[in-house]
Amino acid sequence: MLEAINQGSVTYVVENGIGTIEFGHPLSNSLPGKILKQLAQTIGQLGNDDSVKVIVLKSMGEKAFCAGASFDELISIHDFETGKTFFSGFAQVINACRKCPKFIICRVQGKAVGGGVGVASAVDYCIATKYADVKLSELAVGIGPFVVGPAVERKIGLAAMSELAINATEWRSASWAKKKGLFTEVFDSIDEMDAEVDRLAKQLAKSNPEAMAMLKSVFWEGTENWDQLLADRAAMSGKLVLSDFTVQAINSFKAK
Repeated sequence: MLEAINQGSVTYVVENGIGTIEFGHPLSNSLPGKILKQLAQTIGQLGNDDSVKVIVLKSMGEKAFCAGASFDELISIHDFETGKTFFSGFAQVINACRKCPKFIICRVQGKAVGGGVGVASAVDYCIATKYADVKLSELAVGIGPFVVGPAVERKIGLAAMSELAINATEWRSASWAKKKGLFTEVFDSIDEMDAEVDRLAKQLAKSNPEAMAMLKSVFWEGTENWDQLLADRAAMSGKLVLSDFTVQAINSFKAK
């Protein structure tokens, strides 16, 4: 279990004004606390780097984009503070995206679950393939999409977010996600998706940084209370993860 929690990586490269961040984990690019912390720090670092004009966020491989929270880490949580700290990791990533003065383009090559949907919702422009189905599975394991909820709701609206959150075991297609506004474009192949990500990133790298920063601040108006809001939401999840219901549900999922 500890080995799985400690696996994974976050790397970045900066080239021609484009900062590309890549995260990965052998378990379908899941997000243990270590990866969440590194991801938030790297987004903040590139956001403050004057040589970076635009950020591209991606995950490793050609299959799942992100499996969300690490089940191995969830079942290792035995006290409230540890639970709150873990879920605060998702809050830190969302807030890093929100506060970053650079536009963030997200590349979604495959399925996104839970926190993965939250990451895709927290960026500024999301490009996907037709294989990028989405699901908010948290209620199915006894928790709820509390921390990612504000980002998802901001992106696709309360009705669509409620649909995902309540019908927690069912996938929604990439075309559904595009219709609801989570994905801006959906392509038939990874190559086509990557070509568009590259084109847009190069275009933005030549745009006025001041204008882009001002435009981003306009897009995120009304979220100034999110530091406290997401901390409160992390506390809600931190409490629920300790319940017998949640422990049993997570163990059942892991056994499948």
